[in-house]
Amino acid sequence: MKPFFSFIVPCCDVEPFVRECLASITEQSFQDWECLIGLEPSKDKTEEVIKEITAGDERFRIFHGPRSGSCSASRNTGIDMARGEYVIFLDGDDGIEKESLARIAAGINARPGADMYPCAIKAYNDATGKSEIRDNYAKNSPAEMNGIEATLEIDRLWGGPFCPMLQLTVFRREFLVEHGLKCVYGLRRQDSEFSPRALYCAKRVVPLHEIYYLYRIHANSVSNASKDPGRFHKDWAIINKSLFAFYAKVSREPDFDPRVASCWVRQWIPRMNTMWFYPTAMDQISRQRRVETLQDLFSDGFGNFDSLMRYANFTKRFLGWFLRIFVRRPALRWLAESFFRFYYTVCKLRERKNASFRTPVGTDSLAE
Repeated sequence: MKPFFSFIVPCCDVEPFVRECLASITEQSFQDWECLIGLEPSKDKTEEVIKEITAGDERFRIFHGPRSGSCSASRNTGIDMARGEYVIFLDGDDGIEKESLARIAAGINARPGADMYPCAIKAYNDATGKSEIRDNYAKNSPAEMNGIEATLEIDRLWGGPFCPMLQLTVFRREFLVEHGLKCVYGLRRQDSEFSPRALYCAKRVVPLHEIYYLYRIHANSVSNASKDPGRFHKDWAIINKSLFAFYAKVSREPDFDPRVASCWVRQWIPRMNTMWFYPTAMDQISRQRRVETLQDLFSDGFGNFDSLMRYANFTKRFLGWFLRIFVRRPALRWLAESFFRFYYTVCKLRERKNASFRTPVGTDSLAE
């Protein structure tokens, strides 16, 4: 009989945390699960600790892969190996809330067979002790939506980028397999590439609002270990190129809803412009490096990007024009950079002016 849940846990250099991570699973009262652990060569004793913890427990299955620098390979192999009805992605330095599995299972059984069950994450900073709850959906969001409706709902609530973490969502395994949903190998921030595609493909999305995932922010995580300010630029080039291609593919479908394209413009384009042209980014990352990664992004031309930008407002289309100048016209790159500096300065002044008319709420945001 197949288990209800399959945990997929990538593990590399997580010796200080993995014991707590796996204990958060085994100590749940709901025990109908299996746990697939993807081990990559570590610089510490991660493997020894895991083998000690899992010895003799057949619910744990361990598989090995080469050191890749991201969770993608382990997540993809785990999807293929999973026998459970529903998949939970858990990183080896995180954990899950006490008794949360039973509550999630009850929520699923109340509305069984959905493709995605978005939940909530408690993110906490090891160094500062600060924490915050991240949930992409409001309590008054519809109890059930299809993927297009869910995309529109997130856009209504956020008006731009949202939290794309795979760990937010419990996935029906057959949904992942049916649509060939995999992470890009070696890609960091792979959630940002995976989540919009998965959400669009879903026929049923049931937000549970269950705060179950404990996301640890610490200095040695994959996201924070490197001090290079441009460490993610190549990853973001791959992410955006893939998403633009995905848009181009689905936009040719006869029942494509153009409102989704407008949502994607608001989610993807401001983030891309900020990564390459925000004044801090331009100060810290050389022009040559930014040129190279943008040339990677647009190595197949601007066709997919231009097609998506048809759904953008005038300001975003104007910004896109300067982006193209930066990539295609070396002699005018200084002009494009000067324009973006001016644009973001105006944006900051406008934000300060608007903030002066708002009553401060007195809460601190979580610093990563």
